Amino acid sequence: MKTPTAPDADNRNDRPEPHRMQVWFLGIISFAVILFLLVQAKFLLISLAIAIMLFSLTADAIGYFQRLRIGEARFSIGLASALAVLLIASVLISISAIILAQANTVVQTIMQYAEPGQRAVAELFGWMGEEVEAAVLDWLQGVRIGPWLSTMAGQAGNIASGAVLVTLFVGFLFLERLWFSRKLTSLLGGDAQKAERAARVVSSIMHRVNRYLVVKTLVSLLTGVLAYAVMVLFGLELAFAMGVLTFVLNFIPNVGSIAATLAIALVAYVQTADTLTTTAVLAIVGAIQFVIGQVLDPILLGKTLRLSSFGIIASLAFWAAVWGVPGMFLAVPIMVSVMIVCSQIPRLRPVAVLLSREGLLDTEIDQPAEAAVKAPGSVAES
Repeated sequence: MKTPTAPDADNRNDRPEPHRMQVWFLGIISFAVILFLLVQAKFLLISLAIAIMLFSLTADAIGYFQRLRIGEARFSIGLASALAVLLIASVLISISAIILAQANTVVQTIMQYAEPGQRAVAELFGWMGEEVEAAVLDWLQGVRIGPWLSTMAGQAGNIASGAVLVTLFVGFLFLERLWFSRKLTSLLGGDAQKAERAARVVSSIMHRVNRYLVVKTLVSLLTGVLAYAVMVLFGLELAFAMGVLTFVLNFIPNVGSIAATLAIALVAYVQTADTLTTTAVLAIVGAIQFVIGQVLDPILLGKTLRLSSFGIIASLAFWAAVWGVPGMFLAVPIMVSVMIVCSQIPRLRPVAVLLSREGLLDTEIDQPAEAAVKAPGSVAES
């Protein structure tokens, strides 16, 4: 075989340059188009992302229902799926009702405490002089609270319509689940091994995201209950609303717990105007957040995520810019999915390395092939 000479090699290296430029330009254009679609269809896509996570969480519940027996009778997969959809609908409607009720309470309380709250916040700058305190008070009084409250009420109202859309998505996902394995095999050209590996990747994503969501829900619930107890202990109003807010914000990594702690401290200061009480509430709630977030949370999650801290912050910033507050809640599950998929594709493995914490990836999937494809409740079950 003839070995190419140096000029031939140089020519081969020179040829792809226009092609590379074209690929880069097409990539930039594609990213811009995708980003535009993500922003324009954010309500639909957010609902779909939440539906996929709920479907993943309840897939195991379907397997449990199928294994139940009432005498000699067993639940069929259709009946089990219907029970799971009803369960999801009940939970979503209940959560929507709680959030709407607390949103109304918060709006009424903000209107009641608007003027005293502005004065209390301005007094925090009193040590800098009367002129600074007066300037801060003038700026706060110039802030228009009405449009902000209307926006917040509108966002709360979207939760109810989003719950209906999520329930519909989950129902159709359960129907598609019956033929997922067959579709996956056909999609990959009838290659059973590739389909099996793809099913294992999907199962691994479900396993890690499910564990993250379950642990985060329990930890956030514990944090919300303790925050509620602290506010009740100090005789503060809005205890239940602040407990719900703490529970919700704790799903936002790093930033959420800080925001919840500062919100509780601000509410305490506005109601009491007592620096000692506010400092005590801030210290206790901050200690609770630190112990749960830095000790209990890592113990329960273990090595499930293995995500880079900088990657999490970057993901939060990106999805917050694209989808707002809901994007911050979905940032970690999306990042986990991207990392697992990229770790299984050789050309994209550097991206997975950057997203991982230690730069060490699991090239093997969490579950064996049989468990991923045949386990009851698995997404790949036919």
